[in-house]
Amino acid sequence: MTISVGQKMPSGAFGVMTESGPGAISTDDLFAGKKVVLVSVPGAFTPTCSMNHLPGFVDQAAQLQSKGVDTIACMAVNDVFVMDAWGKDRGVGDKVMMLADGNGEYARALGLELDGTGFGMGMRGQRFAIVVDDGVATHVGVEAPGQFEVSKAEAILEAL
Repeated sequence: MTISVGQKMPSGAFGVMTESGPGAISTDDLFAGKKVVLVSVPGAFTPTCSMNHLPGFVDQAAQLQSKGVDTIACMAVNDVFVMDAWGKDRGVGDKVMMLADGNGEYARALGLELDGTGFGMGMRGQRFAIVVDDGVATHVGVEAPGQFEVSKAEAILEAL
């Protein structure tokens, strides 16, 4: 079942890069008592994700924060090393938290997995953005295949 507005976000954990190497953050630590924009992309370093989706949230970080967002987090079904390298390559700094959903478990828990085997990408997460307020989804923007409208930073700013 796909996550919808008003539902509690599923429990889980993501890989994150720390100063001392790979680490993890639980969904409780990520969402509890905070307003979070959780963005998902099908893959790090892929064209739309690298040129438009992630940079939009980096560029709009201050505007999102001015609307009460505590954390902008970008997840992909990639490992923590790839997510860290991609964040550095895109210059996210401390504007966007890079989350590795290495085995796609969280995308699956949300009901938002994507079968990319036809493109040689295996199972991935769909392109989406969810606004989470204290662990509850308050806005869910899931893209139709091949689209980039409802999950971009500007659409999330309008939804806030």
